[in-house]
Amino acid sequence: MSWLKFLKVDTFLVMLIGVMILATLFPCEGDARVFFGYLTKAAIALLFFMHGAKLSRQNILNGIRHWRLHLIVFASTFVLFPLLGLSLTVFVPDLMSTGIYLGFLYLCALPATVQSAIAYTSIAGGNVAAAVCSASASSLLGVFISPILVGLLMHTQEGSQDTLQAIIDIIIQLMLPFIIGHISRPFIVNWIEKYKKLINVTDRSSILLVVYTAFSDAVIGGIWHQVNQWSLLIIIIFSILLLAIVLVINTCLARWMGFSIQDEITIIFCGSKKSLANGIPMANVLFPAASVGMMVLPLMIFHQIQLMVCAFLAQRYAKKIAIIEKSNNK
Repeated sequence: MSWLKFLKVDTFLVMLIGVMILATLFPCEGDARVFFGYLTKAAIALLFFMHGAKLSRQNILNGIRHWRLHLIVFASTFVLFPLLGLSLTVFVPDLMSTGIYLGFLYLCALPATVQSAIAYTSIAGGNVAAAVCSASASSLLGVFISPILVGLLMHTQEGSQDTLQAIIDIIIQLMLPFIIGHISRPFIVNWIEKYKKLINVTDRSSILLVVYTAFSDAVIGGIWHQVNQWSLLIIIIFSILLLAIVLVINTCLARWMGFSIQDEITIIFCGSKKSLANGIPMANVLFPAASVGMMVLPLMIFHQIQLMVCAFLAQRYAKKIAIIEKSNNK
């Protein structure tokens, strides 16, 4: 891959695009979909187990106490995004159809994604403890807040969300492996330090698996038959624009408030993402079956764009952190 480095193309970004193309040409379905579903859950569980094992008790306590950081992340997720979504109304119907606009409103009401936000924070060298707290809390609060926001933004009925089951799923799939990993830390901390590079592969592998399984579902659902080329282009352009505005505002706010580079990374990656894993099941509750496909289309495209953009940013931040650490060690 030396030619990629020569062209300054991020290898992981190329891998993400390759996985998307693979999912388009060979989407997993049937028994393969079941297998990849279990494999993805196992990879995410291992990811959280390792994060729990790598974090010291003091770092976790510092992460919980970092209330200013969490406040910015929550405000970005549940205030900034919805306001930006409402501003898109000026483009309806000249550039954007009503269906696509409603899809963007739904996207803006969702909580942040968890696993990729934490994985990218880890890759970039950010405050992982704070990322675990912010991303997990955002996902948990989103079970209650997102349906309310959808009702306010779109004037729809909220439906009957199984809140208790959603909370149980989050605890079992994410927080339980993290807690077990942290409890196991005294026994495996030396092994983790010895094989740190190998463990870092877990972060990237989990993201690739999530992208493949999620995009496979979209392809099987007929994503390429639901919109024409112009509609797809509009969704891509406005997804990039929406993400860019949020990233710029969060970066400027983090620096203006005097956060460290590690905290800035956490704010960037936890405050700019939207959850596909939470969004699609919730859409099935909130909207009629016939409209679910269009409602989640902007979310599916935004999800892929945020992964690719954040992969690039994570590598840039990782290099910046390495330079800072090298300078401090002199």
